[in-house]
Amino acid sequence: MPKMIFVNLPVADLSKSIAFYEALGAVKNEQFTDHTAACMVFSETIHAMLLTHDKFRQFTPKRIADARETSEVLICLSADSRDQVDGTLAKAAAAGGRADPAPKQDYGFMYGRSFEDPDGHIWEVMWMDLAAAQEAMSAPALA
Repeated sequence: MPKMIFVNLPVADLSKSIAFYEALGAVKNEQFTDHTAACMVFSETIHAMLLTHDKFRQFTPKRIADARETSEVLICLSADSRDQVDGTLAKAAAAGGRADPAPKQDYGFMYGRSFEDPDGHIWEVMWMDLAAAQEAMSAPALA
């Protein structure tokens, strides 16, 4: 069985956050969703748990960071193409997110952009041509 990841995110408005992630293509898993939390499925191995602040506080004694003011984590999702990167950013912006809080990254063999969700959590979306990346990284450095 492959390892799975469950990214737990505190959200101010659960319904708004569910709608945002559904607009990106995530599917809500009703089995793990109630009025305090929602499990959003990106793939068989990647899930985002959206937790109200009260629910999130049950799992940590620490103060909840305001993701608009403090970077607590950067989450990166892979994409199958440059067009898919741009398409995901377009969906995020249309759903109320903020596109490109940081500059685009374009190295030819690797292309990435980022967006903020309604709570300010930063998600990166990255495409990479693995063969070209391996070739570029194995080339001798220029003196």
